[in-house]
Amino acid sequence: MIKVLLVDDHDLVRMGIRRLLEDASGIEVVSEVSTGEEAVQYCRANVPDVVLMDVNMPGIGGLEATKKIIRYNPDIKVLILTVHIEDPFPTKVMQIGASGFLTKNTPPQEMIQAIKAVKSGQRYITPGIAQKMALSQFNKPDESPFSSLSERELQIMMMITRGEKVVDISDQLSLSSKTINSYRYRMFDKLSVSNDVELTHLAIRYGMLNTEML
Repeated sequence: MIKVLLVDDHDLVRMGIRRLLEDASGIEVVSEVSTGEEAVQYCRANVPDVVLMDVNMPGIGGLEATKKIIRYNPDIKVLILTVHIEDPFPTKVMQIGASGFLTKNTPPQEMIQAIKAVKSGQRYITPGIAQKMALSQFNKPDESPFSSLSERELQIMMMITRGEKVVDISDQLSLSSKTINSYRYRMFDKLSVSNDVELTHLAIRYGMLNTEML
């Protein structure tokens, strides 16, 4: 039996996935949580086989949570399940050690297939995303400006565009406000924007935000 932890900040999303997986043979949803912090805490007290992880959530988010879980226990497989399909998200999550990347419009049977694949030690990326990642090396002039951001900058960008204040980001990431602002202004420089509003508009333009779920 494959033990799965669901991580998503939307109750309806978790409910739908749970019902889907409950009908699949050989898979058991052992728990569900709504933040990256809760996911890390759960994985330090328990050992699920697979974590189905959203990316954009309150707090540290899915990228940082994935890093922490894998660092603590490399045997736990993290399978990203998100609406964010544009690079650099797929590339970044695979670089930090995720075992797979799925979009939330993935057919149920493919999700089940992906869970079984990563549990067996394989990597799984939604075919359409895998193709885009493979072709991206030939389309450098058109790549997203967000590809220039480091993993930490990308994480802070997501928190800022969710409307979180610098002091709150500082507390959640255990970094000083000065450090957060340093990352922030470095992002502004890389992306050629002047403030948080312009950053948010740019993120929406390049598909980095799902405005329906903000």
